[in-house]
Amino acid sequence: MIRVLVGATSAIVRAGLESLVRESPGTALAGGSSSLATVARQIETLQPDVLLIELERDAEEGAAALSALGGHSRAGGPAIVVLADDPQGAWTAEALRSGVRAVLPREATPAEITAALEAAAAGLVALHPDAMDSLLRAQPHRASSEGAMPARPGQALTPREIEVLGMLAEGLGNKEIAWRLRISEHTVKFHVASILGKLDASSRTEMNY
Repeated sequence: MIRVLVGATSAIVRAGLESLVRESPGTALAGGSSSLATVARQIETLQPDVLLIELERDAEEGAAALSALGGHSRAGGPAIVVLADDPQGAWTAEALRSGVRAVLPREATPAEITAALEAAAAGLVALHPDAMDSLLRAQPHRASSEGAMPARPGQALTPREIEVLGMLAEGLGNKEIAWRLRISEHTVKFHVASILGKLDASSRTEMNY
């Protein structure tokens, strides 16, 4: 079970995220706060596996607090998943360098957020397609010369794999996933096999722990 500590300035947003964490079968709520500074202080006592942070991209105080949280993550602390307002390429790159594991827009679906939490807890980097496109546009020369994103710890799931992982977390089978995504069951099996490999799991059950 993945223990999640939620940080969000808005009480409404925080309540929604906490509810999502409680209702997801593979996650448990470790705590929540409206202050990122408080979240940082709670890490040692609550021992979360992942921090789920809602952040205003243009807030200098929030960016500084995120950098401090990233220090905990780089030192072996909890992984960080950030929900940001229109995360642009340069900002996303800086967030990843600071130790963030996943960047999603605030409009991300519950399935996308759940998938990002599981990926981050497994040591992977997860980016929403919009954030991925923006990051690639922000670093066109490096992406084209190296043929890939800058190297980071863990192997990133593709946007489609994030979708599939979210549906697996909901308990859907291959046939249901294939129907929802309008793809063949064979393609679903391919994605599941790839996800298992990247998560270093031997079965679907292990992906929820």
